[in-house]
Amino acid sequence: MTSNEFSLEGKVALITGATHGIGKGIAATFLEAGADVAICSRTLADLEKVAAEIKIPGRRVLAVKADVSVKSEVQEMVSKVVRDFGTIDVLVNNAVVYAKGRPTLVELPEEEWDRTIDVGLKGYFLCCQAVAKVMMEKKKGSIINMGSTAGIRPTGNQGAYSIIKAGCMKMTELLAAELGPYNIRVNSLAPTNVKTPAFEEAMKITPNIINQFLTQVPLGRITELRELTLPALFLASDASGSVSGHTLVVDGGRMHTFPRIVYKP
Repeated sequence: MTSNEFSLEGKVALITGATHGIGKGIAATFLEAGADVAICSRTLADLEKVAAEIKIPGRRVLAVKADVSVKSEVQEMVSKVVRDFGTIDVLVNNAVVYAKGRPTLVELPEEEWDRTIDVGLKGYFLCCQAVAKVMMEKKKGSIINMGSTAGIRPTGNQGAYSIIKAGCMKMTELLAAELGPYNIRVNSLAPTNVKTPAFEEAMKITPNIINQFLTQVPLGRITELRELTLPALFLASDASGSVSGHTLVVDGGRMHTFPRIVYKP
């Protein structure tokens, strides 16, 4: 085994939901590994700011404005990346929206349901569909769908979030079966809480929930962002060449060692 197997040298990655947190962290890690990176969100100004922050010498960063819930915008995004970079070797579906106020499913407004499903499930489908056609032509590629432990073991008060994450992980399995003959691997990552700026703000608002959570984590701490972006690099690289249809759980050991607990507000 050599470190070159974890390299993304000469590859092009497209990452959605990349203006902050996990998406931004994955983009930075992929650049370090040698990839040229296209980052996508609905706000071009935010994308351009991120591009300037993560850019490193010898690597290219392309900011592409697109709403992943709109098919025409997804198609134009993919076309632009292919025009500018020549191809797409890696897709990371990371875009997501959250319902405000941690509502129960019974209390969830219909418009919040539609918004969550449109971005976090339909958007993944549209991006997979468009990028897979590029990858099928060259018979190689890696698709990573961002799942969550919430899609495996819901804890309540998550609106439709658990549902889209369960759906994206099942979509991963289906696409792995359909795209395997084209040498395209499809996997998902299922983190739990990850230390991002948004999470650190949430810790200030709901410390009781965070403290309950930490009692369930064998490692006794929140996952660092780098501890998630490096598994993403593994799935994107040739080091995971025979891994497909898999959901890699990154949660400090919680999922398989603690019983299901529903948090109380």
